[in-house]
Amino acid sequence: MSRFPHDEFAKDYLKVLLEPLVKVDTSRKVKAEIREIDVYFARSFQVDSNIEGLGLLGRFAETSALFEAFRNAAQPDEIISCMNKYFDTYFEFKRQNKDNEKEQSQADVPKLWILSPTASEIILNGFNTTKDEKNWGKGIYFLGSFLRTAIVVIHQLPVTQDTLWLRLLGRGKVQAKAVEELEALPEDNPLRSKAFDVLLNLKATLELNNKKNKDDERLIMALSPIYSQKLAEARQEGRQEGRQEGRQEGRQEGRQIERRTTIENLLRTRFGSLDEELRTIVEPLSVLSPEEFSVLLLQSSREELLARFNQ
Repeated sequence: MSRFPHDEFAKDYLKVLLEPLVKVDTSRKVKAEIREIDVYFARSFQVDSNIEGLGLLGRFAETSALFEAFRNAAQPDEIISCMNKYFDTYFEFKRQNKDNEKEQSQADVPKLWILSPTASEIILNGFNTTKDEKNWGKGIYFLGSFLRTAIVVIHQLPVTQDTLWLRLLGRGKVQAKAVEELEALPEDNPLRSKAFDVLLNLKATLELNNKKNKDDERLIMALSPIYSQKLAEARQEGRQEGRQEGRQEGRQEGRQIERRTTIENLLRTRFGSLDEELRTIVEPLSVLSPEEFSVLLLQSSREELLARFNQ
């Protein structure tokens, strides 16, 4: 699996969508050896209105679940590795519930969802998968019932609102089309904003990658208009807030407030939030011209910005 940057995107993306429902762990370690699960979702089994907005992904999250997301088509050895991690988690789950003297039904045991853009018939037949299109639709292939594992072939999913949040984890034309559908959602949709924050972080990272492929370039192009819009909105918001405060505190100080506000908004757009660590670099960034700090915030990673300005 490509671990960077698309793997980090998949983990962050699934976390921000699922976290409002209950606790989500990314890179969860299993005890058998040093192995990490991409995303572990510990369902609380309580009805939650947020699940409906997630469509098919929400159905996956109706029980505790492990998610393993692949940028390229998952190969047999990689699927087996996912299943090994799942078995470790399965027995850990059983031990914990035995120690806690809890009575758990088979339905409470976590499920494994392997998210792959494509999968060949040879691989699907090799794992003896079956379909249940009546209940689950196209693109989902189940292993034996006791294995509690399914391979989700993202590019086979129907193009509907119900599958949007999974198709954003696809690649090429499928992912670009999903980005268009995401942009068309109402602006007050909370999932829309969360998804774009993570996608724009991926865009900025890909632009610094010297080994971009055609799919990366297509995704960057699909996201560029959204980034430009958010950049313009952040600058406009900064100017408005700066002018409002500037009338009270003087023109020069008002311009400085405007600049700091713009930087804060850009940091939120770039990294999804403005924590205390990022706040420490707002003042040194504000010394630069708008052209200079805009380029830096677009092209630099969080670590690079902190190393350069948090002295």
